[in-house]
Amino acid sequence: MSAVDLEKLRMSGAGKAIAVLTSGGDAQGMNAAVRAVTRMGIYVGAKVFHINEGYEGLVEGGDCIQQASWLSVSNIIQLGGTIIGSARCKAFTTHEGRLSAAFNLVQHGITNLCVIGGDGSLTGANIFRKEWGGLLEELVKEEKITEDVAAKYSHLNIVGLVGSIDNDFCGTDMTIGTDSALHRIMEVIDAITTTAQSHQRTFVLEVMGRHCGYLALVSALASGADWLFIPECPPEDGWEDIMCTRLGEISDSKSRSRGSRLNIIIIAEGAIDQNGEPITSNYVKELVVKRLGFDTRVTVLGHVQRGGTPSAFDRVLSSKMGMEAVIALMEATPRTPACVVSLSGNQSVRLPLMECVQVTKDVQKAMEEKKFEEAIQLRGRSFENNWNIYKLLAHQKPSEEKSNFSIAILNVGAPAAGMNAAVRSAVRIGISEGHKIYTVHDGFEGLAKGQINEVGWHDVAGWLGRGGSMLGTKRTIPKSCMQNIVENIRKYNIHALLVVGGFEAYEGVLQLVEAREQYEELCIIMCVIPATISNNVPGTDFSIGCDTAVNAAMESCDRIKQSASGTKRRVFIVETMGGYCGYLATVAGIAVGADAAYIYEDKFNIHDLKSNVEHLTEKMKTDIQRGLVLRNEKCHDYYTTDFLYNLYSAEGKGVFDCRTNVLGHLQQGGAPTPFDRNYGTKLGVKAVLWISEKLRESYRRGKNVWKLNKSVG
Repeated sequence: MSAVDLEKLRMSGAGKAIAVLTSGGDAQGMNAAVRAVTRMGIYVGAKVFHINEGYEGLVEGGDCIQQASWLSVSNIIQLGGTIIGSARCKAFTTHEGRLSAAFNLVQHGITNLCVIGGDGSLTGANIFRKEWGGLLEELVKEEKITEDVAAKYSHLNIVGLVGSIDNDFCGTDMTIGTDSALHRIMEVIDAITTTAQSHQRTFVLEVMGRHCGYLALVSALASGADWLFIPECPPEDGWEDIMCTRLGEISDSKSRSRGSRLNIIIIAEGAIDQNGEPITSNYVKELVVKRLGFDTRVTVLGHVQRGGTPSAFDRVLSSKMGMEAVIALMEATPRTPACVVSLSGNQSVRLPLMECVQVTKDVQKAMEEKKFEEAIQLRGRSFENNWNIYKLLAHQKPSEEKSNFSIAILNVGAPAAGMNAAVRSAVRIGISEGHKIYTVHDGFEGLAKGQINEVGWHDVAGWLGRGGSMLGTKRTIPKSCMQNIVENIRKYNIHALLVVGGFEAYEGVLQLVEAREQYEELCIIMCVIPATISNNVPGTDFSIGCDTAVNAAMESCDRIKQSASGTKRRVFIVETMGGYCGYLATVAGIAVGADAAYIYEDKFNIHDLKSNVEHLTEKMKTDIQRGLVLRNEKCHDYYTTDFLYNLYSAEGKGVFDCRTNVLGHLQQGGAPTPFDRNYGTKLGVKAVLWISEKLRESYRRGKNVWKLNKSVG
């Protein structure tokens, strides 16, 4: 929202009261949502109440309903679970329980309720809203409230936020907690991969998902699992023979020598066969041991997937959703239906609550009726796309015919986590399309020097979880070595270039395009996949690597905040990377609850710095005696990190002391997050499919007609 829109909202909640509760199973990010609702509610001038222990607290009332303050939600954004508690409540399913809940809300003047939970919790909230008028009439008859009170609080507004690690709610791309659960799963997979490779083991990994296979599907896609079981798509009859044959092929001596020293089978806890009978992890293990004689282990993750600190994605998602929920409550009228705040693309949107609940129920109905294709479609385009990509990449299928086309893949610019995932999927989908695939080491410089190798399916095994760039990457752009690049394109008969990188990749490809008039060899298809931790390239909301970088910055800031809390009255000034782009500083600032973030795009002056120092001085008088300030590395020519340190130290003398921390290249390192693995995989597939389509169009009847229709993807 713009600053003007936010200013219009100020005091729109004067005289109103908002309550927030968490219900059902806990999910990482719920605290971030509670924090956002609380602070946004206070920002618009409303009273905000926390209802402890979910619907149980709503029915019990009393001390379970407490007014919240700005400081009461300080330092909770990084905590897993929910600080206001969650409990299953049978009483709320009864009329008497809801009557008691209505009385408790009216006692506090609350007519705006934000419910954070799954579809059951949100359905209960909608029933409560529909009965509200009748419940107040009963309370008047029982003389518990007056007619004037009933008239004053005659309408209840409901907004839902979906908190569920299973991502099983239709209408939103992601639910609160899903990304964090994927982080836990990938941490386990990365850990067991090392021991599995050491001993040539097979691992059967069981993840949560009684009715929804999202966690299993995305973790399989992000880990390159060899076999997958999800409830939405039971394996065909005779799957045991097919799976064992596949695993045997993967584990032959040739594959082992190329890095495939392990097999990973991922199974959702609700996996079933075509007859609806459960497929258990132990059954799969015994099958592999009996048929193949492989050393096989079972790992059941269980509730570890719900635990731990929320990921940066979940913290930001919850913060955006919580803010949107309050705006929705402020704008609601008696005719406004209950809504759920959802994620569509990168935007928070409001959808009718019961329509989303109904589609979610339709999925379960389709599965019960064994309409599995329909179930996958009802899950949404993202789920269906993930499933189709997994099937494409899970195992090598012989291409129907050789295409006679060759594609060269290279990385350019600074390394970004997820580059390897993009290269892996591009290589494999290219081979499936029948193309000859070359990989180029060290970017455009390697292309000029002839560091070009043909690769096969197994040459990119194990690349998904690797950070950095397995191909090597340099910032060299073609202008300095154009003649040699052209010669090697001719020598290797390269028909298309796929360049994975940041601004240098964009600039380099444009230089090649501009040189087409001079060199006919450059009249080939070119495609760029954006990969930069700074997220500073046009045409995309996200670039590969930025999610990993934000999480790295967030984890460092969490530790810094912990240090500051332990020592009291300390302010940390943290410098992030990003060049002239403030994405890392902004998103990390939201994720850690920073007191200020200085970025190049939002100009600031000495008066702004003075206000921030005064804010921190006042903050030190409270129980939250620590501060965190983020600074994008090139946010200002003169207000450097050292300048800020000296300014804050001087102005805060006697009140707080300062420390600085430059995060530097740690933001580029480490294993890619599930988001970057999945995103890189999808972009690699999409890029090569686009290239394949353009190749077929451009080389009609064996002739290159590209010069007649020059373009760049």
